[in-house]
Amino acid sequence: MQVLLNIGAILLRVFSNSLSNVFQKKLTVEGENPVYVNFVNYSLLSIVSLPMLFFVDFSHFNLVFWKYAILGGICGTICNCFMVLALQTGELSVLGPINSYKAIVGMIFGIFILHEFPNIYGIIGIALIIFGSYFIFDSADPRVFLKKDIQYRIYALVFSAIEAVFIKKVIILSSVMTSFIVSSFLGGIFSFVTLKLFTKEHLKKTNKRLSIYYVLTALCFGLMTFTTAYVFKNMNVGYALSLFQISIIINVILGYKLFKENNLLKKLAGSLIILIGSATILILGH
Repeated sequence: MQVLLNIGAILLRVFSNSLSNVFQKKLTVEGENPVYVNFVNYSLLSIVSLPMLFFVDFSHFNLVFWKYAILGGICGTICNCFMVLALQTGELSVLGPINSYKAIVGMIFGIFILHEFPNIYGIIGIALIIFGSYFIFDSADPRVFLKKDIQYRIYALVFSAIEAVFIKKVIILSSVMTSFIVSSFLGGIFSFVTLKLFTKEHLKKTNKRLSIYYVLTALCFGLMTFTTAYVFKNMNVGYALSLFQISIIINVILGYKLFKENNLLKKLAGSLIILIGSATILILGH
């Protein structure tokens, strides 16, 4: 039963992440400031989290809990800022494969902070995912690492992988719901600080169509945050981050359909290799 729940949570996380990226990209294409998009996203999540505060007693949590929560909040905010900046000009189907390297970063930090060690099948699965993502990535410009959007995406994946380890630590010390609440509020605080430091943008009125995109972004991002925490509670962080790379397939298809991105067949072939790697981790990696 737990395996089925894990699979369901992983699929929800994968789809919500891809849709969140689409809505964020649509907002930036419409000229919305990426830092402002990030702030509004976390602000809406904070509002949704308000009723949940009545179900958690924060007086029981010590300084160790708050240390990991704050570090996770900082890393998550920085990650999302870089992610939105990358989506502003980058292609979904090219930025997605880079994310596969998050599994390696998460696995390394997981070994030292969480003492989670992958077995041989887990390592094989991660290797397949990286190989498949490189196969997709190879369809891009060879000088792609010199592009700003690619550099932003790399920064995002590093901070996201580190955030994942801190989230797992917070979950161990509390619960999935507590982790979601803390991530939302701390994300709101740190994204507000980021807004003030790096832009003169203020709260503003926007047209109805863009308001819907903001709400849909927050909805998908919130679902992604909650399901991520649930999966981290029940799985090794390195394995979970690897399985999340299934979203690359969705990004490739959405990038082709919505934004007319090319090399569909080659990218889908790489995606198949990623699926094989993900299946290896899910079935044999425990």
